[in-house]
Amino acid sequence: MKNFDKPGRWKRYILPCLLLAAVCVGAVELWVCAVQAPEVYAAVTAPVRIAVQRAGETAETAWGILQRRTDQAVQEGVSQVRAGLRKLDEYFSQLSEPDTSETTELVDELQEEAQLVDDQVLVTPPPRARADYSITALISHDGSDYLTGGHQELTYYDQTSETWAEQPYGSDTIGRYGCGPTAMAMVVSTLAEDGMDPAQLARHCVDQGYWAKKHGSYWSIVPGVAEDFGLICTSLPPEETERDLIVYYLTSGQLLVALMGPGHFTNGGHFIILRGITLDGSVLVADPASPERSLITWDLDLILEELSPNRSSGGPLWTISPDFFS
Repeated sequence: MKNFDKPGRWKRYILPCLLLAAVCVGAVELWVCAVQAPEVYAAVTAPVRIAVQRAGETAETAWGILQRRTDQAVQEGVSQVRAGLRKLDEYFSQLSEPDTSETTELVDELQEEAQLVDDQVLVTPPPRARADYSITALISHDGSDYLTGGHQELTYYDQTSETWAEQPYGSDTIGRYGCGPTAMAMVVSTLAEDGMDPAQLARHCVDQGYWAKKHGSYWSIVPGVAEDFGLICTSLPPEETERDLIVYYLTSGQLLVALMGPGHFTNGGHFIILRGITLDGSVLVADPASPERSLITWDLDLILEELSPNRSSGGPLWTISPDFFS
């Protein structure tokens, strides 16, 4: 109350009080009018209600327009991102496309230097029946198998036996792709000081780079393994080889590794060993995939005729003998 003691101080509160009183009176009158005269109340408040309704409609319309524009902008952005991703994918696809000419050259080179394994099981039936036991036989002693009839007994391994068939040759198996390491295991176990079974030699061949994935072995397996185990390997290209020379090598106790082409031993490419010769001039072989073919005598001319026509690493015929001076 002391604030009103000063002259003129109370005048500033008159207008707010009058406005508050007017609002209160008006509110009471509207309430009485709404109860007693609804028609009058509706007429009085109609402008306000219309203004509020129009404001709401305007806001709703504006929101709809804003939402449509936002959706359109999002769709356009998504389309641009997808287009960009397609272009990026096309760019990287072009970068990763291989040079077909180089690929063809590599395939051709691989075919010339690799064994090219069988793609079928059946081959031409042998021309003869099994030889007499006095000529050649497959015997076992001290836990190992040997083929008789040559200048010396040959340690024999069968790549298709349960012992070796599922053993690994790189990412392949010895039973399907391992005639190379199996043949060379026979050579090493017969001529070298330390014997090697097919599984051991398969690991050695992988380590030394003689394994050709899905193609058996590279031809370098023959001179390579011979050198690795201190053996002497000499190439005998067919065009430079006389029949009598092969007979000489066989009668002198040397082993010959031969890569055969399609015929009686294979439909693709297959390593075998020429291990001896009979009195009538027939050849004894050691076939790493067939004990049956290993017990048959073969005509030398047929062997020479079915040698692989490809040439690599001095093949397709090599002589191997011990190094007596090592």
